[in-house]
Amino acid sequence: MTVTGAGRTDAGVHAFGQVAAFTIARELGPDAVVRALNAHLPHAIRVITAEAAPAGFHPRFGARAKTYRYRMWNDEVMSPFDRAYAWHVAGPLDVPAMAEAARLLEGRHDFAAFQATGSAVATTEREVFASLILRQAHDEPDPLVVSRSNHEAVVVYEITGSGFLRHMVRIIVGSLVEIGRGRRPIEWIGEAIAARDRAAAGPTAPPHGLFLVRVDYGGALAAGS
Repeated sequence: MTVTGAGRTDAGVHAFGQVAAFTIARELGPDAVVRALNAHLPHAIRVITAEAAPAGFHPRFGARAKTYRYRMWNDEVMSPFDRAYAWHVAGPLDVPAMAEAARLLEGRHDFAAFQATGSAVATTEREVFASLILRQAHDEPDPLVVSRSNHEAVVVYEITGSGFLRHMVRIIVGSLVEIGRGRRPIEWIGEAIAARDRAAAGPTAPPHGLFLVRVDYGGALAAGS
């Protein structure tokens, strides 16, 4: 049996809403598929839901948008419970400046500056539908927004786009942190986009703070909802 995923994640990156598709020879209901898979998968992987897909469905090429969230723990002391799920960024951060810079990424741009060096793709143009900073969203029940301890030190970057280049979200986060630390001005994000050069953008944030949250297909099929 061949299993096809909506996309690959780098080592250390988490997938909260991954989508996979496969064809089975026998007829099973969605609930039975979920139970059967979870009975055999390792404990680090759980199937949340399953549904019959239309003929020709492809989880990668059929995706209309993907949403990622990156969690940062902005305090001098890192929570031991979040160490594997957030980047420890010590020292003060200008979160409003980061939020303002994040909005400059929205729209269709050439994101060559935010791509890992050595990548080979047909085009580096991508469309970003939403790019924003979330902080201490008490009215947001998603555990990826508010830490387990409800600690106000958690800063979350969320981005939704038509597709992403290799390391794109992590490079964006590294660049936003540079702005938050006061090392770069807000408008530097636009300058990096215009430069189309990896050297013009910030460092690559570590992988363990990144989550694939949702894959949208423009219909009933979606993950992370």
